Amino acid sequence: MSVVIKGADVAAAVKKELQEETQKLALHGIVPGLGIVRVGAKPDDLAYERSAVKKLGEIGIRCQVFELSENISQQDFFNEFEKINTNPDIHGILLFRPLPRHLDEETVKNMINPLKDVDCMSPVNIAKIFSGDDTGFSPCTPEAVMEILDRSGIDLQGKRTVVIGRSMVVGKPLSMLLLKKNATVTICHTKTKDLAKTCADAEVLIAAAGKAKMVTADFVTEKSIVIDVGINVDENGKLCGDVDFESVSLKAAYITPVPGGVGTVTSWVLARHVVRASRYLNKVDK
Repeated sequence: MSVVIKGADVAAAVKKELQEETQKLALHGIVPGLGIVRVGAKPDDLAYERSAVKKLGEIGIRCQVFELSENISQQDFFNEFEKINTNPDIHGILLFRPLPRHLDEETVKNMINPLKDVDCMSPVNIAKIFSGDDTGFSPCTPEAVMEILDRSGIDLQGKRTVVIGRSMVVGKPLSMLLLKKNATVTICHTKTKDLAKTCADAEVLIAAAGKAKMVTADFVTEKSIVIDVGINVDENGKLCGDVDFESVSLKAAYITPVPGGVGTVTSWVLARHVVRASRYLNKVDK
């Protein structure tokens, strides 16, 4: 039976640290500010937005929501985004993606101030992640995975680590963060041959393919550490991960649940990035 690694414990520790940091910034007259940019009103975006505004507000981060029409023209969108980009009271920008098809996402990635790019859109921050530069902002979800592993006392040095998923949102940047901790990393995906065998050879298995319950008991051993990044809805309409928790938790050594795992920590990583950005932009040392 697995030891269940609960995200709430990690989230509470990060929250406490951030409260102390925002109190120190307040002594300098600085209130960290996050600008949330949303085009349209998708239910998933609205749910995440409400959660982020509530959580970040608890530790003294001011959130401003910029809701733009789903039919906004490209030029009007760029004009509005640039106002947010240059607003001195906004230290971090979170843009909900994907944008509507008529808006050019690539242009926005190059527009955003890298110092405000708290969820790693900018090519500047992407390059920093791949070069191991700590001054960049990694995507929040991969960093949440690293936070869970670190605070669970899991030493990655030399460990055989498999990441299922090769997206620029999770799989690839996460692999770079793991390499920086001296893990031995294999990137797999849904087209990988003998996927179950490759995964079963891993000491640490991280599932981020976006396919409900694809990781089953034959993907793991009794010593496996399993981190589930997936967010899916199963055949019964319930939230589930990429890992079949019911079967894998009976076999693996450690496992994160969905919900209650990585996603619980992600908002606090976002908060940390906003706090860091406010220090950078105001030239305040930690």
